[in-house]
Amino acid sequence: MHSLALAQSVSGRLASAFKTFQNDPQLRNGIASLYVVDAKTGKVVFDQNSQLGLAPASTQKIITSASAYELLGDGFQYKTKFALAKTGEEGKLLIMPTGDPTLGSWRWGNTKDEAVLKELTQAISRQGVKHISSITVDNEGWNEEAIPDGWMWQDVGNYYGAGPAKLNWRENQFDVMLRSGKNIGDPVSIVGTVPELKGYKLRSELSSAAAGTGDNAYIYFPVNGTTGVIRGTIPVNESRFKISGALPAASDQFAGTLQDALTEAGIRSTGKVVVDSRGTANQQAKYAPFYTVTSPSLDSIIYWFNRKSVNLYGEALLRTIGYQKSGVGSTDAGVEAIQNLWKTRGIPETELNIVDGSGLSPLNRVTTQAQVKVLQHARKQPWFDGFYASLPLYNDMKMKSGTIRGVKGYTGYHKAKDGNEYVFSFLINNYNGSSGALVRKMYNVLDELK
Repeated sequence: MHSLALAQSVSGRLASAFKTFQNDPQLRNGIASLYVVDAKTGKVVFDQNSQLGLAPASTQKIITSASAYELLGDGFQYKTKFALAKTGEEGKLLIMPTGDPTLGSWRWGNTKDEAVLKELTQAISRQGVKHISSITVDNEGWNEEAIPDGWMWQDVGNYYGAGPAKLNWRENQFDVMLRSGKNIGDPVSIVGTVPELKGYKLRSELSSAAAGTGDNAYIYFPVNGTTGVIRGTIPVNESRFKISGALPAASDQFAGTLQDALTEAGIRSTGKVVVDSRGTANQQAKYAPFYTVTSPSLDSIIYWFNRKSVNLYGEALLRTIGYQKSGVGSTDAGVEAIQNLWKTRGIPETELNIVDGSGLSPLNRVTTQAQVKVLQHARKQPWFDGFYASLPLYNDMKMKSGTIRGVKGYTGYHKAKDGNEYVFSFLINNYNGSSGALVRKMYNVLDELK
């Protein structure tokens, strides 16, 4: 009886707080969905609009994470293999990637670009090769379109809009250093990029804005073009203002960087880099594998995926799931596999109407009920500890946040002071005004679970 009264009081408090929230001017033309269940019993504590499909933004990452654990396994690791076809001291290099998004990442010691290049160069040197005459990247089975449907052009040139390739490098990211003028409206020049871009150029159409206005610069790469443009503003009086962009062609960047490293090691590397999707498997018999780069475990990848909301990891995992299940490394194949997985666990695909793995696309529509069901399923799995550890802490609650224009969401777990545990999802679409003000009001509602 006591626990029933307690549950009713939490439900009542949530209902009151949610009503206040819904009547706030910031929600005048918006919509809010909140679904809360008792983690131990599964009983519904609060439900408002839980079966309405809304854009989830990055809260979608919990769906991709749980799906990757289920379909790939928590011990899953990517392997990038390197093979040589040697004639004397000359060799042709074949790279056989599998979509590893951590190759060259700065988040682990052994994945850092300099560590990978050093080990690989030494491995080539040990083969007695003095001249690499060609580099071929095996792209067979992998969709060449790096950008998922529905991503916005304003996003895709910038670091958070980096699409997944079969061969990824440095999280498909680069930095641009910018120098602004002394006066508002002065042109902004490009000091350089880190690393140096291979096969691509940038030009600036930026102008200088008032001090304290921050980063309002966006990189745009035209389709199949080799020159990108940076538009927007950065503050006045900056000598090395850093923004980060998405590499247009990660395979070319990796191969070009490898050629530089080989040259430094006294190994000549000439010839064009070829990314081949037309049956390199038939050629592999001519090559002898000599080196393999193994990624961190899935547990570790998902930790960073959720903690830092790395969109690339979600898109790479989605395509990897598609490749493992159907032999096609495409976003659509991954989406189908994820929808099929959760359909068998009672979540209809109409509640997981997704088009990518990260939530960056504004076309995604997910219900809060579906998200809570995924979180509830995760609690009962042997991989739950790793999944739970990956969730950030906001408002003293373990939850994944989500933010795109007009969208804010939080979904996760909370253990109250009285020992009751809750699983919840809270999504807002089409709010107005400042996101900071909205977040404080969302926290006020969620505080009723404490």
